[in-house]
Amino acid sequence: MPEPRSFDVVIAGGGHNALVAATLLARAGRSVLVLERRDALGGAAASAAPFAGFDVRLSRYAYLVSLFPPALLRSLGVAIEIRPRRVASHPPLERHPAFQAMLTNVAERIFPTLTEPLRSRAEFRRLLGDDAAWSALFETPLSELIERSFNDDLARGTVLTDALIGTFAPADDPQLRQNRCFLYHVVGGPWNVPVGGMGALSRALAAAARGAGAELVTRAEVTAIETDERTAEVACADGRTYAARHVLANLAPTRLGALLGEPEMTDPPEGAQLKINMLLDRLPRAPGVSSEEAFTGTFHVNEGYEQLENAYRQAAAGEIPAVPPCEVYCHSLTDPSILPGDLRAAGVQTLTLFGLHMPARLFGDRSRKEDAVAATLRSVDSVLAAPIESCLLRAPDGTPCLEALTPPELEAELGMPAGHIFHRDLAWPFAESDAEVGRWGVETEHANVWLCGAGARRGGGVSGIPGHNAARAVLDATGRAGI
Repeated sequence: MPEPRSFDVVIAGGGHNALVAATLLARAGRSVLVLERRDALGGAAASAAPFAGFDVRLSRYAYLVSLFPPALLRSLGVAIEIRPRRVASHPPLERHPAFQAMLTNVAERIFPTLTEPLRSRAEFRRLLGDDAAWSALFETPLSELIERSFNDDLARGTVLTDALIGTFAPADDPQLRQNRCFLYHVVGGPWNVPVGGMGALSRALAAAARGAGAELVTRAEVTAIETDERTAEVACADGRTYAARHVLANLAPTRLGALLGEPEMTDPPEGAQLKINMLLDRLPRAPGVSSEEAFTGTFHVNEGYEQLENAYRQAAAGEIPAVPPCEVYCHSLTDPSILPGDLRAAGVQTLTLFGLHMPARLFGDRSRKEDAVAATLRSVDSVLAAPIESCLLRAPDGTPCLEALTPPELEAELGMPAGHIFHRDLAWPFAESDAEVGRWGVETEHANVWLCGAGARRGGGVSGIPGHNAARAVLDATGRAGI
């Protein structure tokens, strides 16, 4: 057998964070190899044409960008346009100046720290400089802040949705999972549209990585990782092996543990959403508002505060919610470039639906998916002037252009454990032990194996932050910052 090829860094998984890390490390003079299991790079930040006969660049999985630091994009040389949506949401959130001012202050102070070494909890609190905000966001269930700030049930629910995207928890969860999710959804500012779809962002990142000298390989599934803490060996399904000084895992922590031969987690993470992608021959009509005003931003469907609580209780009991809460938006109203010219001329539009409180436990057999999709479409129909199915474009064979993705399907396609879009529950953006202070939140129990995906501290979302932080950690460990 020939000696395995050797690299300074091998990155398992080729999502957008892997591409960020590869670019930064290669620019710093490191030899870098990225190994991606699937046919294309980008992971969840990818585009595809899932409907036969229509060449639409649909963002099938992740679909909006908020947390990607503009300075990081510029430093990578990625010039993709991130376009704001003209309408934020419908119904519009009632104005609450004091609440918004608090969130603005928190965001301005926290966001810059996400690409810096971790502060201690006490130092982070001093940086925040607002004891009331600290108590409301970091120490007590979010339900208390929401109920104190808003009287209207719909306003309360609209605010709460930012705490439940990909997170299965009630508003008063004592573990504060909802608080952590809320924090990540508000610190980055408005949720914007990547022009050309998520695939355009990943292609630009891949080009930057190749331009820096990184080697990117697809159809290369990593099957095992071994380390003696100084060097590592990465094995692939095709029998090839690679030697590395450092290994970065753009994978879920549970997947990394399996590759390292570690015991399975006793309390594995669980995804909690239903994603539906649609292609429409016309936009649906919502009573009292134009279709463009309704669907350019986030259109909230049965997401009142009490409705969200009812749906959580039903799902926790193993039942598909009777009236599933969900939200939809139309990417093509902000960025028509994802549609070919003939479809644009015909008035075709995309529609993305994200359903809440649909945990993986509900989908033990295939019939449950059909039931969940049917219930979700009924929920959407309840707030429209006519059924959404009447607007669906049909493929040449008559099949309606609707694709539904459950948590188990996301696990099968993307390796997300039980479809958890953050790979595991989100963590606080500060050190929770003395040992973490000054580190990057990407460390594992092994000195030369690092997380660089959504499961890292300060992970989640299409942000590039875990990729940046993993690169910094490696360069710090080898004594030459280089970034």
